[in-house]
Amino acid sequence: MLRSPRLGVGVNSNEGEVLLNDSHYDFLKTLVETASPPGAEDEAARLWRNYVQPYATSLSGDSQGNSIALINPEGSPRVQLAGHLDEISLIVRYIDSDGFLYFDAAGGFDPLTIIGGRFHLLGPQGKILGVIGRKARHLQSDDEHRRSVEIDDLWLDIGAKDRAEAETAAPVGTYAVRAATFERLGTGSLVASRALDNKAGAYAIARALELLSKRAVTAAVYAVATVQEEVGLRGARVSAFGIDPAVAIAVDVTHASDYPTADKRRVGDIKVGGGPVVTFGPTVSSHVSALILRAADAAEIAVQREAVGRNTATDADAIQQVRAGIATGLVSIPLRYMHTGVEVASLDDIEKTAELLAAAVEHLGPRTSFVR
Repeated sequence: MLRSPRLGVGVNSNEGEVLLNDSHYDFLKTLVETASPPGAEDEAARLWRNYVQPYATSLSGDSQGNSIALINPEGSPRVQLAGHLDEISLIVRYIDSDGFLYFDAAGGFDPLTIIGGRFHLLGPQGKILGVIGRKARHLQSDDEHRRSVEIDDLWLDIGAKDRAEAETAAPVGTYAVRAATFERLGTGSLVASRALDNKAGAYAIARALELLSKRAVTAAVYAVATVQEEVGLRGARVSAFGIDPAVAIAVDVTHASDYPTADKRRVGDIKVGGGPVVTFGPTVSSHVSALILRAADAAEIAVQREAVGRNTATDADAIQQVRAGIATGLVSIPLRYMHTGVEVASLDDIEKTAELLAAAVEHLGPRTSFVR
């Protein structure tokens, strides 16, 4: 059970106490609520770097926007912890004569989840509100009502009187993110927000670095807040090439199956609040997964198991194939309602993920080999 000296945001749940101190909770909340579209993660990256700076031996970035915090640079082996900062977003691609904005998706959207939604557009003059418009049901023909909704059927209404006003406030190329904030859900450890995918993972990596900075570690630890995962795993690939680690652990969210209609036969039995999830399958190294399990057992951290017989659609897929190949593991945070404005996760799972990452790194030594 996680304990901290300050109980400002401690809560009681049916499973016991979940305690985050004020600074950790505030960092997580602010990070989640800070807009970070793919390719424009700068503000969230600055926040992440400011948090890890006191714990890092060195701090650097690259031309893609990755943030890299390093401790114990002379250590062995080199290990990379990777969690992406970007969130799915919209990007304005056309403005009609009446000032309505049409958009493309930067990341995977189910159009049904944004109908009637509110978005913040990150315009050149500051953040403005936009709402997703669609013809009302009363005015739709039967064919229109039955037809699947596509992104091209929707538009953003920012209250502009014409194209000129809209172009000033939100020109083509302007990003938009859901206007959904980080909030507690119920009286236990659950929170709901947009962008828990994958700010929760980037937070866990920052916390793991904080923990490791106070422990004796043998490895050189590179904690990386990666970018552009939602549009092709780009930041992970670039950062891993530069670091050339012997081993890497990607951190992301995964689909929970503890809600109505979820099919455990397809997803597995994954519960929010059940602990971090360790992935098994062809994309990840069985040796790394085994090391993570040993670390979890030694640290008495309950974990869940997930099997993926194909690509994981996470940074792990890219890192595994960099250079001559990198032994890569994947630790995930259970999440309900992924890629919506009401993603639900457990604070306890997020903190335990940080603890698990730190424990796994502590199990690495100069003679640790992942050669199969």
